[in-house]
Amino acid sequence: MKTLPRLYPILDTGALERRGLALVETAAAMIEGGARILQIRHKGLWSGRVFDDAREVAALCRQAGATLIVNDRADIAKLLGAGLHVGQDDLAPTDARALLGDEAVIGYSTHNAAQLRDAAAEPVDYIALGPIFGTTSKQNPDPAVGIDELRRCRALVEKPLVGIGGITRENARAVFDAGADAVAVIADLLPTGAAAADVRQRIEEWRGIAGVSAQ
Repeated sequence: MKTLPRLYPILDTGALERRGLALVETAAAMIEGGARILQIRHKGLWSGRVFDDAREVAALCRQAGATLIVNDRADIAKLLGAGLHVGQDDLAPTDARALLGDEAVIGYSTHNAAQLRDAAAEPVDYIALGPIFGTTSKQNPDPAVGIDELRRCRALVEKPLVGIGGITRENARAVFDAGADAVAVIADLLPTGAAAADVRQRIEEWRGIAGVSAQ
């Protein structure tokens, strides 16, 4: 079973654009701050420019020994030599594994105990559960799971469990204490009006919260 870093930054291109941050520079700052896994989450058209930026991020991750994950798009993940994260309505995990091979890291989103039980039998390396708290990163989010349900669901799977959705520096400790192996974070990694140096500093702060030692 693959080991998952406790801090799992998600580079949501919409969130980056709203803060005036560029994908490549932000990814570089996160890696410099110590991030060892990054997910590119792009819900719009994968234009040539977006793909070129993602290819640069993939190169940065390889140089740093960090894992790159692409959200939703198995084809893009394969082209980049990256891992993949799929949701309930995306490509089935078995098909994703057949396409990407045994070595690729594949994650799977779940939103309740029933989905979590089903995910335990899928050929994935980790399972995400959420939203743990209310979130603004999705237009139509599933109901919040909450800490008590996260704690109950932890016992349903042996695979690494990632808490996602509305997780901040203020509530992350409760998520870890409830049994999450890692936390996926979007907005709280991106200070308002931030420059790359601010993002790096925020990553370092988060690594302390997650109990990640310096590299």
